[in-house]
Amino acid sequence: MIIGMKTRLERSPRRSRAPMQGTRLETAALVLPSLIPVLVLSVAPLIWGISLAFTDATFLQKGLPNFVGVENFEVLADYSLFWRSFGVGILWGVVVTAGQFLLGLSLALLLNTNLRLRGLARLLALLPWAMPPVVIAIIWQMIYSPTRGPLNWLLGQVGLPSDINWLGDFTWALPAVIVVGIWAGMPQNTVTLLAGLQQIPKELIEAAEIDGAGAMRRFVSVTLPSLRPIIVSITSLSFIWNFNSFGLVYVLTQGGPGTSTMLPMLFTYVEAFKSRDIALAAAMGDVIMLVIIVLLSGYLWAQFRERRQS
Repeated sequence: MIIGMKTRLERSPRRSRAPMQGTRLETAALVLPSLIPVLVLSVAPLIWGISLAFTDATFLQKGLPNFVGVENFEVLADYSLFWRSFGVGILWGVVVTAGQFLLGLSLALLLNTNLRLRGLARLLALLPWAMPPVVIAIIWQMIYSPTRGPLNWLLGQVGLPSDINWLGDFTWALPAVIVVGIWAGMPQNTVTLLAGLQQIPKELIEAAEIDGAGAMRRFVSVTLPSLRPIIVSITSLSFIWNFNSFGLVYVLTQGGPGTSTMLPMLFTYVEAFKSRDIALAAAMGDVIMLVIIVLLSGYLWAQFRERRQS
């Protein structure tokens, strides 16, 4: 009997591994059908796009492109217009992200109070979120219209210059586009920060009030520290999304006048589909992707550090 029990114990690991192997095969069989479209539609185009930067591919070329090494990156290093678009992209990303955060935080604080018609106020605050970027751009083109737009009409009513070509003037185009970018991205910040405000324990606020802390003191010492993880997340991700913007600015100005609103992604599109230099555009895309990977790595590292500290 003892020998029989020993035999069963020795055989038990083999019996336990067999179902596990079967489970792994079943899992792989279930995942594979959904993995194939990802590989075909995402990974393969990504590899193809990266590899084009090392060729002389153009739209008009017949046959397979030739391998040219890092020649396109050498051209890109001296391409001042591309690096200028990088400067515009960084300025756009910083200002739009800061504006979206400040406006979103202000609205979140307002909507977190016992405001009358709070439901209507929330609906109005979230309205831009329901609009596609193209619709937002068309609405603001009408607002900015130099001849029939309501903005110039209002300026004229208060005695200010009312003939400004907001989207066509080299000085005013970028500020005008930045205002649209802030308005379009504000709802996402508002919703996220409002959710964070409602997670702060009321006992914490009441304890600060009992200690004699005023509204500003409570905001600085209680509210902002409680929102710090959310603030880090939304500002980091918003900057990455804004730096990588395309559709909104393309419909508003197409990067003009001149290159005053030419963001990096927009300049890459122009190089690929108007100049028809696919290889150089692919090199631009590779550089932009590398910058975004670095930014995302910094964000993930900050998240990892935050979790370890908590």
